[in-house]
Amino acid sequence: MSHRSHESKSPGQRLNRRRFLGAMAAGAGAAAAGRIARGAENAGNRLNVLLVISDQQHAGMMSCTGNPHLKTPALDRLAETGVRFERAYPSNPVCLPSRFSMMTGHMPSELGIRENAGIPSGGQVPEAMLQQAMGHVFRRAGYETLYGGKTHWPRGMKVDTIGFAPLTPDQRDGLADACVEFLREKHEKPWLLVASFINPHDICYMAIDAHAQANREAAFAPKNTAERQRLAEALRMPAGVAEQEFFAKHCPPLPANHEIPPLEPECVAKLVTMRAFRAYVRQHWSAQDWRRHRWAYCRLTERVDGQIGRVLDALRDAGLENDTLVVFVSDHGDMDASHRMEHKTVLYEEACRVPFIVRRPGVTKAGLVDRTHLVSAGLDLLPTLCDFAGIEPPAGLRGRSVRPLAEGVAPDDWRDDLAVESQIGRMVRTGRYKYNLYEDGARREQLIDLNGDPGEMDNLAERPECKAVLNDHRRRLCRWVDETGDPVAKPYLVRPS
Repeated sequence: MSHRSHESKSPGQRLNRRRFLGAMAAGAGAAAAGRIARGAENAGNRLNVLLVISDQQHAGMMSCTGNPHLKTPALDRLAETGVRFERAYPSNPVCLPSRFSMMTGHMPSELGIRENAGIPSGGQVPEAMLQQAMGHVFRRAGYETLYGGKTHWPRGMKVDTIGFAPLTPDQRDGLADACVEFLREKHEKPWLLVASFINPHDICYMAIDAHAQANREAAFAPKNTAERQRLAEALRMPAGVAEQEFFAKHCPPLPANHEIPPLEPECVAKLVTMRAFRAYVRQHWSAQDWRRHRWAYCRLTERVDGQIGRVLDALRDAGLENDTLVVFVSDHGDMDASHRMEHKTVLYEEACRVPFIVRRPGVTKAGLVDRTHLVSAGLDLLPTLCDFAGIEPPAGLRGRSVRPLAEGVAPDDWRDDLAVESQIGRMVRTGRYKYNLYEDGARREQLIDLNGDPGEMDNLAERPECKAVLNDHRRRLCRWVDETGDPVAKPYLVRPS
C-alpha cells in the first residue's frame, strides 16, 4: 500500500485529495483566476511550483556556502542551477511567526504575534487574511495545491483553511515518500506543492535533554520519540574513530564568535534565562559539548538534505524540472554555538539569516549568488511565487518578487533596508550595518558593522563617532514601525537625537 493511501485511512490526518479538491473548487464557484502577470506561461503549459521548507537551518548550513563541516549535495545542486540569495531574513526568527508570514505575506506584528505563543488572548487569524493566504491564491488561479509536513501556525490557520489539500503530516522520510509519489502521478492541472521538513530542528533537544539530565528531571518527551532517535544518530562519532581523533580531525571547531560580546544587550541575557535549558548550557557546557552540538547540527542538516534530494530527483525523473519553479527556504536559523547560544529567537545573524534559493530553468541565472540585495523570506515569498506563476498577488502586501534579481536584473528601486521582528526587539539591516533595538534593559541599542565585524562582537551604539549612523538607523526603524503600525514596537522606539 502506498504511503499516501495509508495516510488517507488515518482520521483527521489525511482527507481524500480528489474529493477535497472538488469541494474547494465548487466552493470557489466563479472566482476569478488571478490576472496574468509578466512572464506568465501559456494556459496549456502553466508552471508548477515546488516550495521546500526546512526548519532551523541558518544560511551557512550548506556546503555550497563554503562550510567544510557538512555535505549538502541536493541543496548545492539546486544552488548551482538556480540563484542563491545571501542576504535573506525571516520576518521573525522563530517558527510560528515566521511560518505565518511566509504563508500570508504579512508581518506577525499585524496580529500582535511576538513568538510561538501565537496571537495574544487566544485570537485567531481573520478570515479575510486566510482567504488571501498562499493556497487560496493559487487555487483560485486554477492550481492543484497540496501541503505536506510541519505547519506550526497561529489559531485558525490549518492546511485546509489556507487553501491546501493535505499530503501527509509526516515531517521526515514519510514526507519525502509522499512527495515522490505525488510527482510520479499525472496531473490535469498545474500544481503548487509545499514540502515542509522538520530538520535540522531536532538539534533543539540536545540542550533540553542536557539540562533535564543535570537536574534529574524528565525531558519534554519520552526518549524513544523520533526527535531523540534522530538526535542520537546525529551525535554518534564516525565508526572506528576514537574520541581524541574525533575532536582532532572530525568535529567542527568552536566558531570565532563563540564568546559572549562584552556589550551584549541585557535583554538578550534575560531572554536566555526565560528558558532554563538555554541558561544552563550557556553557563555550563564545555568546549567539547558545544563542538558536539555543532557536529550533530551538521548531521541533521545532511539528513534533511538527503530527503530534499529524493524530492528533487523525483522531479527530474518525472521530466518536470523545466516546467517547475523550485524555491528553498528555512523558517529561521540556529545560533550554532555563537555567543555560547543554541536555539533561535535572538537577532544575531546565525538565528536570523536563512538560505533562500530560487530555480526556474531557462529563466533564472544558473549559479548566481546574490550577495547584495536584502530579501524578506516572509514578505517576498508569496509575491515571488505569484510572479513566476503568472498570478496577481493579493493587494496590500509589503513584499515584492525577487524574480528580477533571480534573472540577473537589479531594479533601481530595490529596498535599501529590511526590518525583522523578534520576541524581544526589532532589527533593521542595511547594506553595511545592522541596528537592533531591544524592548528593555541596559544597552537597549546595538549597532554592528557587519563588513568589519561579521561575528557581531563589537557594539558601536555608544561610540560618539558612530552617532550619525546610529541616528540614520533609528530613523529607518521608526519609519518602518510608523508605516506598518507595529503596535508592539511603538512603545519602546528610540527617535533620532
